[in-house]
Parts: sequence; C-alpha cells; structure tokens
Amino acid sequence: MTLADYVTTFGQDLLARHGERVHKLAINAGFTCPNRDGSKGIGGCTFCNNASFSPTARNAPSVTTQLAAGRKVLAKRTGARRFIAYFQAYTNTYADVQTLSTQYAEALAEPDVVGIAIGTRPDCVPPAVLDLLSDIQSRGYEVWLELGLQSAFDETLLRVNRGHGFAEYAATTQAARLRGIPICTHLIAGLPGETGAHVQETLARVLELGVDGLKLHPLHVVKGTQLANEWRRGEYSPLALNDYIRIAADVVKATPASVVFHRLTGTAAANLLLAPAWCSRKWQVLNGIERELAQRATCASPQPATTYLSIARSH
Repeated sequence: MTLADYVTTFGQDLLARHGERVHKLAINAGFTCPNRDGSKGIGGCTFCNNASFSPTARNAPSVTTQLAAGRKVLAKRTGARRFIAYFQAYTNTYADVQTLSTQYAEALAEPDVVGIAIGTRPDCVPPAVLDLLSDIQSRGYEVWLELGLQSAFDETLLRVNRGHGFAEYAATTQAARLRGIPICTHLIAGLPGETGAHVQETLARVLELGVDGLKLHPLHVVKGTQLANEWRRGEYSPLALNDYIRIAADVVKATPASVVFHRLTGTAAANLLLAPAWCSRKWQVLNGIERELAQRATCASPQPATTYLSIARSH
C-alpha cells in the first residue's frame, strides 16, 4: 500500500483526466503582495522570509524563459511532456486584469502547457479576475485558483499578520464556485496558538463552503522572519513530527474522497530552515503519514488518533 491508496493525489487526478503525467512548472511573474507594499501591511506574514522581499526578486526572467528552464529539468527527471504553469510567487492576481491576462496568455501559448494554477490571497480576487479565469477555462484549459487561507480563525490570521480574515475567503470561494472555477485551499498546521483542533475546525469550515483541492503543510521557522524572532525568544514552539503526522492523517480521514490533495507536507530550503529539523525530510513525513493511515485502516475498531475538544466558531 502507498499513500496514493489512502488519498487522491493531484498527480493521480491529472493522470486520470489527461491520460499521461502532467507536472507543474513554478513561475515567478514579478507580482508583489498587498501585505508587503503597504496596501494592507508591511513586512508580510510573520512566517514569510523577508529576504524574498528584495527588489531584485521582481526582476525575474520572462514566463516563457522560466517555463523552458523548468521543462528541461522535469524532462530529465520524469519524462513529462505536458505541464501546468504554476504562478506561485507572491500574489498572482494582484495587478490590473490586462497585465494578468498578458502573463497568463504567455504561459498558455506554449503548446505543452495544458493549464494554469494561480496562487493568491482570498482578498485579491475581484470579479474581473474571476471572469478572466472563467474565460480561460471555457477555452478548454485546466484552471486552479489556489487560495492561501492557512486558518479559519481570525485571531490567528491577525496574529500572523495575514491582513485578511475568513470572511474574504468565504466571499471569494462562493464567487469562484458560482463560475465553476476549481479551488485549492492552502492550510497550515502548527500556527501560533493553534492545536490540531483548530486545524480540524478550519477544515470543517472549508469543506462546508466547498473545495476541490487542499494543500496542507506544517509551519516551519525560517531565517529573516518575525516568527524566527518569536522562536528564538521561546514564544513559539513548532510541532513535533508525530503530532504533525497525526494531524495530517486526521485531515485525510475527515476529507471526502472527491477532494484532491495537492500537498500533504512542505519543506523549506536548507539554508533558510531553522526549525523544526524534520521539515527538511519530505519523504520521512509522507511515509509517516502513510504508516499512520495504514495503521488506522487495519484497526478492528478504528478510533481517531486525537480526541479534539470543540472550538467555538468566531467569524
């Protein structure tokens, strides 16, 4: 048994629908973020590496050039011949619609690109952007709107300086679903002040609104962040590996099979990661989640790995 026997992975989903392996190619299109340019805040989220906020980070090669470089790497590694252009860095809907249309069109002009995935904030997706994505989808391209929610608790979002609340996520999700645009929601386990119970409640709220994909990963402490300062002062303690494994397994068990998991863990660059050390060992984490799910499946009378206390909702 493998992890793919317990969850529907994004790779499986793409293979089933396209008939061959399709891989993402990450793109930095030079966008910024309202939480770093002063519109919503300065300095970004407390867990974001401020080194990436340097002006030179925006002087990225063209979309076409980045796709060519990524294509070359993946061709050697996997032999993939079809790709999704993943607009990943910063907030990829934070520009006027004409600029967005031009950037997206450059990616879609490549004959081996079957679609786009757009990473963004839930407070930066106005109706005109949703209409643009809907139009792209109507032309037969794969489209994913990836919303960075992280937590459904406004007090947590305020604590990590997100600059938005759950209400913005709910509004954007509802508007996107009315247009039939698939949504992948990003969630973080181990946020300051949160436990596994908070993750479960966040998941419940996300599922209640409707979602097509999920990305889950642990909060890691990286250099150059406010979170790193809190960690050094003993004000923040990262999750232990076994705790994350249990939380991730609980999320999988509570999620309908129709929801695709785009990610079940995350890593940070070795030269930036401060804690927890296990965040550098992707396969150790994934294998641990697989073992946890297998153990639960073989139990005669399965019980949740964690007993959660009810948390009152706050909107």
